[in-house]
Formats: sequence, structure tokens, C-alpha cells
Amino acid sequence: MVSTACYIHIPFCDHKCIYCDFYSIITSDNILPFLQSLQKEINFYSEKYSQNRELISIYLGGGTPSLMEPEYIGNIINCVKENYKVRNNAEITLETNPGTVSLEKLNEFRSTGINRISIGIQSFDNDDLRFLTRIHNSETAIRTVNDAALAGFENISLDLIFNLPGQTKKKWLKNLEQTINLPIKHISAYSLILERGTILNKMVLDGKVKIQNEDYDAELYEIAIDFLTSNGFNQYEVSNFAKPGYECIHNNAYWHYIDYLGFGTSAHSFVQSANGSGNKRWWNLSSLKMYLNAVEKDGDAVAGSEQLSFEDEMNEYIMLALRSSGLNKEEFINRFGDAWLKDKSSYFDLLKKEDYVLMNNGTSRSCRDGHIKLTSKGYAVCDEILKQLL
Repeated sequence: MVSTACYIHIPFCDHKCIYCDFYSIITSDNILPFLQSLQKEINFYSEKYSQNRELISIYLGGGTPSLMEPEYIGNIINCVKENYKVRNNAEITLETNPGTVSLEKLNEFRSTGINRISIGIQSFDNDDLRFLTRIHNSETAIRTVNDAALAGFENISLDLIFNLPGQTKKKWLKNLEQTINLPIKHISAYSLILERGTILNKMVLDGKVKIQNEDYDAELYEIAIDFLTSNGFNQYEVSNFAKPGYECIHNNAYWHYIDYLGFGTSAHSFVQSANGSGNKRWWNLSSLKMYLNAVEKDGDAVAGSEQLSFEDEMNEYIMLALRSSGLNKEEFINRFGDAWLKDKSSYFDLLKKEDYVLMNNGTSRSCRDGHIKLTSKGYAVCDEILKQLL
């Protein structure tokens, strides 16, 4: 059986935050037509990709999926289960935002099969939340996390953003302290990134907002690593921290180069061929109207696709592995040969000497035998290391 992840993009939102570049729309129009098209698309791909394939995760993202009624979400999950083999203990995640769910609604979501909640908190500081144009305040954020625990969710994740304009180290540390006092198992901590086309990017270009420099960003990142790892959270990817056993299965599928199927507006898919060559990626139309029309006409809504070259596959594999749990040298050689590793051996030796990577004989719990893994110091400059390698 081929292990596969499943992503479903639900584009509906009640508000567009100034920093967000994910496809979302602020309307209640076409909610039911979207559900019908989504089910049709899921059915369409099952004919080709349901054989000898097992879904290890279902991730409902957006947009704000928690705006939907639990019955709506339940219909989507049931459609997936009717068309694909889903592992009995599959991770099923729902993204939610504080202010869009109550304890009652969370209980109903759990009854649909959702077993993991990812909460977009971003900050527990009300000034930060107002700047980010979030619809919730700190009190609502805390209540949402506690309500999720009361509803029976053991696997709760939350998102935080650092390096916000004017964010001091003290304020960022206070965010982290508040986080670990909540009943959560997973934290995603992201640096504020300017994305083209966002309101925030225009504000910066117009001189209305000033972003703090890269050195300060790195200092805030290192504070997060030091604080979270010293409080029982393992860093298993550049931006992700988890209590042991609660690493996100769905995200690990991306980072470990596992197949994934994406349904809904702007969703991406990646499927590897049986012989390991000619791996394919495709992506859906973003416009909801175009998506609905395409699925009605053709059964799918593919906007574009690509066959990955040997070099593309190797570069992606290296990038994803080093961003997460490390490069397995034996697996890498089986896939791509040993020429690249030999060519980069002196650079890796330098990185090890400077404490940017771990390479050992398996005696360290931090790095398995035959792996090359970034240290916390290496994670902080991951992009620069990858530029040198790739």
C-alpha cells in the first residue's frame, strides 16, 4: 500500500487578514455548490488513485474551515472515506480560528471524525492581534484552546507569528509562556513574511509599516527554539515543535517526500511513479468560479502540472529532509546515487565543525545513524545552508 496524505482546501473566510496570501474569499455564496464540486472531484480521482493506496492523514485547511457547519465537514470526510482506504488511526485535522467555534461546535466537529485541531492564534497580545487584523482577542484565543480540550481533543496545535513590527523579545517570550500553559501538544512558530499581493506588503512598500531586520528575526527565532525545547517540545522541523509522539503526520508527509492528493480550490497534489521516475505534481485553479465550472465540465480543476526531473526531485528531497528530521544517507543513495554526497562532503564537514549539522555513528539521540541533521543553530540559517548546497 502506498501511504498518502490528503489535503482539502475550503476557501471561505469571514475576513482577509493583512498578511495572508492563501486563496480565500469573504462570501457565503456558493458554499453548497462548492461541496457538490468537491465531492465530485474526490470521486473523479478515486478511479485512478484509490487502488493500493492508503490515506494516513486528512487535513482540512483554508480559508477558515471551522466557519462551516459540522455536518458540512462530516459530508466531506465521509466522501473521502467512501472513495479511498483511510487508515484506522489516520490523523484528521481541522484548521480553526478563535471566534469561529464554540464548545458545542467543537464537540460536533469531534463527532465527525476530526481528531486534531489546529488553531490560528498568531499572538496572545491584543495589540499584535489588532495589527494583524485578526477577529479575536487574547481572551477568546485562550478560551478556544481550553474549549477544544474540554471537547475531548487531545491533539491540539496552535500557530504563532514572530517578528511583528514593534514586537519586543519580552513580548515574544510572554507569548511562548502563555502557550505552554495551555493544553496543547504542537506549536508552529513562523516568522512574519511579506508576500506579494497582500495588504501588509503594500503597507511596507508605502512606508506605513517597518519590518524588523533579519538579525533581530533570528534572535526571536532562537528564543523560541531555546524556550520550547527546554519545556518538552521537540523541534522536528524548522518551524514546528511537538511533544513526543505528536509530530504532525500530515506535514511530515510533505517533508518526507510522501505522496499527497489535494482537493478544492488552489490545492496541490504530488504522486510518485511506481519505478521512481517521472514523478508528477499538479495544482488546481484558485478562482472558486473557475473551479466550479471546471469540475462540472471535466471532473477535475487542474490549472497546471509538471513532470519532475531527476535534479528537481533530488533538490526537493534534500531541501525537505534538511528542513525536518534529517537526510537519510542510505535512502538518498538508493534514490539518487552517491555523487552529490561525495561532492558536498567537505562542506558538510565544515558545517559539522561549526556546529550547524550533526553527523555521527548513532550514539546521539538527536541524530540517527547514517543521517545528516541540522542543529538548532543550523535551523536558524537553514535557507543560507540550502543555497550553498543547491
